[in-house]
Amino acid sequence: MIQFNQVSLQMGTKPLFKGLNFTLCAAEKVGLIGQNGAGKSTLFAMLQGKIAPDKGDILLPKNLRLATVKQDTPALAQLAIEYVLDGDSLYREQQKKLEILEQGEDFEAWGKLHEWMLQTDFYSKPAKAGALMHGLGFKFEEQQKSVAEFSGGWRMRLNLAQALIADSDVLLLDEPTNHLDLEAVVWLESWLAQYPGILMVISHDREFLDQVVKVIFHLENGEIRRFAGNYSQFESQRAMQLKQQQASFAKSQRQREHLESFITRFKAKASKAAQAQSRIKALERLGEALPVYENSPFQFSFRPSGLLSQEVLLALTEASLGYGDRVILSKVDFQIPSDAKIGLLGPNGAGKSTLIKALAGEVPILAGERSKSPRLKLGYFSQHQLEILKLEQSPLWHIRQLTPGATEQEIRNFLGQFNFKGDVVFESIEHFSGGEKARLALALIVWQKPNLLLLDEPTNHLDIEMRQALILAIQQYENAVVMISHDRHLLRTATDVLYRVWNGKLEEFSGSVDDYLAEWAAEQKRLNALQNAARKEKKSASPQKSNTGEDLAKQAHSLEKEITALQQQLSGLELKLGDAELYEQVNVEKLNTLLAEQKTLKAKLETAEANWLSVLEAIENRAAF
Repeated sequence: MIQFNQVSLQMGTKPLFKGLNFTLCAAEKVGLIGQNGAGKSTLFAMLQGKIAPDKGDILLPKNLRLATVKQDTPALAQLAIEYVLDGDSLYREQQKKLEILEQGEDFEAWGKLHEWMLQTDFYSKPAKAGALMHGLGFKFEEQQKSVAEFSGGWRMRLNLAQALIADSDVLLLDEPTNHLDLEAVVWLESWLAQYPGILMVISHDREFLDQVVKVIFHLENGEIRRFAGNYSQFESQRAMQLKQQQASFAKSQRQREHLESFITRFKAKASKAAQAQSRIKALERLGEALPVYENSPFQFSFRPSGLLSQEVLLALTEASLGYGDRVILSKVDFQIPSDAKIGLLGPNGAGKSTLIKALAGEVPILAGERSKSPRLKLGYFSQHQLEILKLEQSPLWHIRQLTPGATEQEIRNFLGQFNFKGDVVFESIEHFSGGEKARLALALIVWQKPNLLLLDEPTNHLDIEMRQALILAIQQYENAVVMISHDRHLLRTATDVLYRVWNGKLEEFSGSVDDYLAEWAAEQKRLNALQNAARKEKKSASPQKSNTGEDLAKQAHSLEKEITALQQQLSGLELKLGDAELYEQVNVEKLNTLLAEQKTLKAKLETAEANWLSVLEAIENRAAF
């Protein structure tokens, strides 16, 4: 149990917390919500002992094991799976202890340590790390890559896996879904459902919160209010409270009238398709929750781009998409009408972002045709949109680059809709938060009055209120949208048609987002069954020298050493193969020798890993009896 008793904290001249009182009970799963700047991350820092309160007490159990996600990852040469295993400090400690004992002659201590290892999941830790990485989207061969070979988003996934593998009593997760795709988010929800300790999560993904948490802590005006239930239940309770407290609802009533009108029109023209019915339900739920967002600082709409007749704005015909000689999608036929609202589904790496980039003209198509209307005005928000911002410049400067003739007042009025007010519009964005930068990047697109929006994960770094404002803006937007998002609520409320990117093809998906996820889960189950069958087949073909606990432990340790040695040899060999000089002054004989050696080492490594898994299963079976 964790307790905050009358905890107060002042940051500079601003009182952040005023007499916080709350208790976290064993195995409780809590969602911590509140506006940006309310103090959510500071509260996490206090739980970790990084910040001490000015007043009050924080009572933590003795020897509390607390896990959280690192925010930075250096470009390490260490293998990704070994980096993940570093998250389990006890595993690493016992590994070092075993290495020391193997150098000496204290056979009694060595035997006791092995007995402990057999009774715990020590030998299955690498397999557990691999399973975590697989769930978060890493392919098997990627587990053996160095950390330095991954982009920033994928390194954040490694940090998340490192936090999940730790034996912890408390798990603190700050925006864990930001760098995940939809499938990885669903996997994480399933994993967290089995987590036995206290979980506290900061998230702006309402559906993730609905699936994971049982309690909401709402941080507002320096105080915390506890609500029983998930995020949707909090929203209902909060809306009811606000209705009772407030006499006038002019702003929320206008939004509700807009939504009701939209729902009526949508029902009239919508088919009985699953996604259409799913959207109607989501929109009705959205209308009920409007009072919660009445005082949101974000109220924007897409600027009128001029009415368009029903026409195709952009189309791909018999297109092949990819990079260089690598084709990712083939025979793509895709038309975007002027009022389409399209959501793209598909697992990580299937080609969703490649499709968006091809539509945006960011990458050339390899074959086929890309055609566009002469009236097309494109607004493209990429996953790396924040990188185009000039950190040394201000929000006002960024808008001026797009429209030099715009008046300062006009720009300030516009930026105010995105909560950039007062002197903030003149400040360098260097110290802006990720959410503030994302809002500015979105504002730059809105300013340009596009008639087709291409959105690739637009909600990363946006809080719930800004996401709500984005949904309402898209509802009022009369032109076309194509989006990729791991935010299921956004997909449900802002898209009419779903397409699936799958096995090198693009096809319309007739079901809803939930139907897609159900199909994906069934496919994962089928693949896991095939993998288990293959593992059992390898196990039956693998020799086992002995079935005693001590001998099995020795076999596992010996195979671990063999695998490590083979991995090191393979890494060294691949460095040689990566040497540019080898190809500039082509030495065919040397190249063939290195390639043959690489093939041999990979085969040996595969055999050693299969034998190692077989021994681990024998150890687990023995421990079970």
